[in-house]
Amino acid sequence: MNTQLPYSQACENNKGPILAKLRNIFSASGTVLEIGTGTGQHAEHFASALPHLRWQPTDHPRAAHLATARLAQAALPNIHPILELDVGTAPWPVQSFRWAFSANTAHIMAREEVEQMFQGIGAHLQSDGAFCLYGPFRHQGEFTSESNRAFDQSLKANAPHMGIRDIEALAELAGQVGLAMQADIAMPANNELLVFTRRV
Repeated sequence: MNTQLPYSQACENNKGPILAKLRNIFSASGTVLEIGTGTGQHAEHFASALPHLRWQPTDHPRAAHLATARLAQAALPNIHPILELDVGTAPWPVQSFRWAFSANTAHIMAREEVEQMFQGIGAHLQSDGAFCLYGPFRHQGEFTSESNRAFDQSLKANAPHMGIRDIEALAELAGQVGLAMQADIAMPANNELLVFTRRV
């Protein structure tokens, strides 16, 4: 760990298990749009391990600076410079991508921002691509663990617009933009990796 760089322990913990799944999903070459790059730990780890991909990190204009130093230090040839992306502002800075990835963002965004994220991905995801969304989720309004229930309460106490989202609601949003949930993969620490593809 380099203490001079922004650092997330959660990213450090989950990057290995996520990569193990992305190897199989993002198996063909193409551009990956990452929404919510944060500290850049995921971008650095995944791009290094998956050189056939072109990784496009993005984050909200207020946070895009967080990953700059780490990604510059990594100097990986398949990581593009980070772009500012507010999911609710059109046009998006990347107009076409084969793959999309976002980790631990849906419970931070407001509900309308989650909807806007799906709308943007639905508009720009290539027909043979996939969108992977990682994080904690509820099933039919129920939490999958007591720790997730406590996390949801802490999120709402911090900001009322935050909260763990229902998988069924996300699947509905996906359906509205021509996507379908193709897989729900159980991950460590009561998290899940949702995989959305173009609806046939």
